[in-house]
Amino acid sequence: MRGERAAFEYDKVVNWQIPEGTQTYTERDTILYALGVGAATSNPPEDPVFVYEKVIRALPTMVMVLAPGPFWVADPATGIDLKKLLHGEQSLQLHRPLPPRGSVYSRSKVEEIYDKGADKGAVMILRRELYDKANDELLATARSSIFLRGNGGFGGKAEGQPKPHPIPEGRAPDLSADMVTRPEQAVIYRLSGDLNPLHIDPKFAAGGGFERPILHGLCSFGIAGRAVVKLLCGNDPARLKSLNLRFASPVYPGDTLRTEVWTEGAGRAAFRVRVAESGTVVLNNGFTQFSE
Repeated sequence: MRGERAAFEYDKVVNWQIPEGTQTYTERDTILYALGVGAATSNPPEDPVFVYEKVIRALPTMVMVLAPGPFWVADPATGIDLKKLLHGEQSLQLHRPLPPRGSVYSRSKVEEIYDKGADKGAVMILRRELYDKANDELLATARSSIFLRGNGGFGGKAEGQPKPHPIPEGRAPDLSADMVTRPEQAVIYRLSGDLNPLHIDPKFAAGGGFERPILHGLCSFGIAGRAVVKLLCGNDPARLKSLNLRFASPVYPGDTLRTEVWTEGAGRAAFRVRVAESGTVVLNNGFTQFSE
């Protein structure tokens, strides 16, 4: 039957040839992304460097929406159960500052798939590298940890995943910042490329067990990145070197996100993100490196 999903096979998926993604973007795209992660919620904007074309700099987390390539996991031949797929963790390493305009291409590879058992699913580690098309220089490396809740029990190894960074216990955060999200935040963010109906269609969201459409996980990731750049990098995006975190709970548009930071020595810090109104931790085990 056309479209019938194949059985999940480790060797086939871990060696899947993922086509390159390409994209040319302009200052308009850079501003739209910044608005999508909540920049410029005041008038005049508190952070014009991300939204004003005369002084513009790209937010480092914009890497996550550039040159995405095809949505290859939707191919029935992978055997991946899309209804049980969740984004678990995200890491981003910046090798060079992202230009506010340019042409880029991406190369992606499945690094490993860990088998947690038939009742727990599997964890796929996906690496994605973004290059500047003008000179083939590597701009950034992103790694995503994807929970495949419907694909465990294939007989693979269960151990070897990177350990989450611990949050310091017993002391208050050294720094914090509250950043608002607007009721239409997901509607704006999806214009940067993530058109999943979970973030705009109430019926689709209800089918996933949510009371209303939720905010994109990578939108929350971008907001955390804005907070880290503000608190630790003097709002200079070129100083951010890495940003890693774990997705803990969904965020709803309109929530205020409070980023709490613990410094851990020169150029290193741990962080987490809570919903200010409820105290719920939504991003956890955060770790960042930056130049001082």
